[in-house]
Amino acid sequence: MKKWFYNLASIVAMAFVALSNASAKDKTILFLSEDVPPSLNYDGPNASSPPTQMGIVNLMEPLVYYATKEINSEGAVILDVNKFEGRLAESWSHDKANNKWTFKLRKGVKGCNGATFDADDVIYTFQRAKTVSGKAPVGWFLSNVASIAGFTPAVFGKEAKNIEAKKLKDSEVRKIDQYTVEFTQSGPNKLFLPVLTIFALYIYDKELMEANATEDDPWSHEYTNNKNVPSFGPYCLSKWEKDKEFVVKSNPDYYRGKADIDRVIMKKVPEGVQRLAILRSGQAQLVEHLTPKEFDALKKVKNVKVISVAGNATSYIHMNWKQKPWDNITLRKAIAYALPYDKIIKDVYFGDGQKYNGVMPSFYPGYHQWSGEYKTDIAKAKSLLAEAGFPGGKGLDAFPDQMMLTYSTEKENILGPMATVIQTELKKIGIPVVLNPIPQTQFSDRELVKKDLPFAIIDHSKPIGVEAGYAIQLLYVSREKGGLSNYSLYSNAEVDDLFLNKAKTNPNDAERNDVMAKIQEILMQEVVIAPVIETNMQWAMSRKLQGVGWHPEQALRWHDLKLAD
Repeated sequence: MKKWFYNLASIVAMAFVALSNASAKDKTILFLSEDVPPSLNYDGPNASSPPTQMGIVNLMEPLVYYATKEINSEGAVILDVNKFEGRLAESWSHDKANNKWTFKLRKGVKGCNGATFDADDVIYTFQRAKTVSGKAPVGWFLSNVASIAGFTPAVFGKEAKNIEAKKLKDSEVRKIDQYTVEFTQSGPNKLFLPVLTIFALYIYDKELMEANATEDDPWSHEYTNNKNVPSFGPYCLSKWEKDKEFVVKSNPDYYRGKADIDRVIMKKVPEGVQRLAILRSGQAQLVEHLTPKEFDALKKVKNVKVISVAGNATSYIHMNWKQKPWDNITLRKAIAYALPYDKIIKDVYFGDGQKYNGVMPSFYPGYHQWSGEYKTDIAKAKSLLAEAGFPGGKGLDAFPDQMMLTYSTEKENILGPMATVIQTELKKIGIPVVLNPIPQTQFSDRELVKKDLPFAIIDHSKPIGVEAGYAIQLLYVSREKGGLSNYSLYSNAEVDDLFLNKAKTNPNDAERNDVMAKIQEILMQEVVIAPVIETNMQWAMSRKLQGVGWHPEQALRWHDLKLAD
């Protein structure tokens, strides 16, 4: 206990010093999170880290992004995911007959080092992606998903043909003049614009990237892993001390206008209770990732407000298709009918969310409302369990490892209560669930690398391309067919064929939507996941702060923030 108070006092003292060092005319906010960026390289192994993504989207800039739909009554930014606006691209045109997109680039855009943005920066960015030189080539993957010509698996390998395939050609992405670029697709694909909004295709400052390249690292991966990520965004990196703090200052030349907040200090405070205490003390202005219970308690605190916005956060039960008994669809259905949905929403999330009844967030373009519904029905769950060959749970004790419900220890405050409620209800029908909290590093290794988690609670899987096709390709197409994040190892030849051959590059919207709906019906009928809840994004902050909002990777845009005097 003494150590906890000492740590809290130290953090508050450091926060006071940091804020007091700001110029009287500058607006500075202290933003507390569980971590700060471990890297700024979106083609590196930390690309999936939320703090990494937070750093990237505030330092870099995309060609296009979603338009703002409104600023709601609480001052939160609400996006229109069906409408795109130009960012570094001022305008664009689409030649459907030839699958070509021509972008007119914005003139007079300056980066943090004074370099001026032009077509060479775009060409550099996509050439870097095509080299697949990073340990996690996310830029290549996104370009492939968008059907940009030439971004095929042929780039992987060390033979002469692979080396040649890594070269960006004019028939793929072409510089027409200093402020015009042309993209060619291998076929019509609606995911092109949504994919360009994703952080791993934000545009690099070619000049500074090349200045920090080495013979061993010609694409500056070490530089972006450890030093900076040069681009044309609203903020410039001022200080970066890994595991401690990440400080940025506003870019005075930012083309959309200088940010209202001059300086953002993002500080690592792992314990939610400490983040809460510092916010209540008035030293911090913004906090994220508290528990539903903590957010609920803060709603009554003077000078603090809690903003809740619907987004793409979901929680579901993962069951590994390659491990018995979870390859039994009838058993999976028994689980789905035994889950205590209402109790989880009310008692674990304090009502801040809604029942999840699909395989992707319900507001995504192309989402299909399943014709059925999995709802708590213990009698039906017992009947299905017997039909699956396990009456009253008899025989399931032969699978002790597969009955271990795994979740991240670091999320104990949220997922622990959820796991306990699920364990209690499943035991009612005879399923011998044992709770198995493990460290996040071990959880990630088993989920992402080994792919051997048999039974788990997943609350971090979010398709950041806001479109049904992106979610299906990422999560449910067979891994060997391109399902990069298909961690349950689901494989259905019909789903693969429907998506890859009848939906992905189908130019007829009505036909494509019909195929996507059929795919979603199959996925739900086979219980590819057992969906539980769509949760809202929440932040706690000073009442003087406005402008938070949901974005697909759930990273705040600090340029949107406004701080009243």
